[in-house]
Amino acid sequence: MKRMFDFLSKILPTNIAFAHCDIPCGVYDPHNAQMAAHTVLRMTQLLIDVKVPEGDKVENIEYTKHHNEVARMVRVKEKHGELVEEELGTLENDYFKEEHYKKFPNLKKLIEKAVKLSIKTRQTIDMDGTQKMIDAIMEIAEIFYKTKDLVPVRISSGYPTGGEIVSHK
Repeated sequence: MKRMFDFLSKILPTNIAFAHCDIPCGVYDPHNAQMAAHTVLRMTQLLIDVKVPEGDKVENIEYTKHHNEVARMVRVKEKHGELVEEELGTLENDYFKEEHYKKFPNLKKLIEKAVKLSIKTRQTIDMDGTQKMIDAIMEIAEIFYKTKDLVPVRISSGYPTGGEIVSHK
């Protein structure tokens, strides 16, 4: 039986599918998108503050450490930018329904804007674009809570980035 499965898996095309939940579980929340966006912001802040060490670049261990530090920050920024897009995609495709788009006609454009800004912030070191991405995600979060008949509130994020996140009463 295993040999048959191995044979079939080699000749038949396969695609890997990813999903938040293949049941519709009803567990959706914009928090992860907000947290990921703040992580992108924090990495952008740290990258802006990076100081390139002086001295001979070939033998200077501090120069090598500097490159390692920058590479790690860029990796985290990239990873969390992707997470922003994944979380917004889950909300767009699995949670928001036609009635939400009718009630909040700017919602589709807002999601599209946030995703485009996420892509831009992954490609650049852009504080303005990153803040615009966070602002768009916060607007989406406010709409999300309104669709659940909850009152959205902006509260201090408590993160080193400063700023706010959206929660509900």
